[in-house]
Amino acid sequence: MNKFTLFSVQQIDELVQPADFQPKSLLTNSMEFFTDFRDNEPLVIDAAVSAPEARNMMVRTHVRLKLVVDHEGHFVGVITAADLIEQNIITRAASSGIARDEVRVSDLMTRKKDLLALNIHEVEHSSIGDVVSFLKDNFQQHCLVVDEETHQIRGIFSASDISRKLRLPVNIQEQSSFSKVFSAVS
Repeated sequence: MNKFTLFSVQQIDELVQPADFQPKSLLTNSMEFFTDFRDNEPLVIDAAVSAPEARNMMVRTHVRLKLVVDHEGHFVGVITAADLIEQNIITRAASSGIARDEVRVSDLMTRKKDLLALNIHEVEHSSIGDVVSFLKDNFQQHCLVVDEETHQIRGIFSASDISRKLRLPVNIQEQSSFSKVFSAVS
């Protein structure tokens, strides 16, 4: 067993931060900003969870997007904090003739058939400035990245993560749903 020696921090003034060693700019390769699911577990939620419960979980954990999976763990869509606003839950309950607590994530999510994503092989050769421009042009806070060869969701870009790493504001003017943006692109 190693023995440790404690040192006084009285004469220490500075904190080391990653940005001190790896300065990033809009020209930095986009892969340095990419949340790769090979390295980071994706934030998922079961499609059967009640919408009010999902909203509370997302608020409590400060998460704005989760990947939705079915009971077998297969990807079926995405749900955002904007999808789970109280007005959407009440509207869905009223239109379906069910109680508010019976509205499920699956009722409000954007289904995978309505989603489009960036290709990992294009992302690997782009700068984060390219990705930021894409997000801004399409009013997206998040964008999925797929590996078409393996038929897998490889990861995600998040405007807030990019902003934090760049230490620059990434202002997305409107938070629109995936389906609204990508139906215009298709």
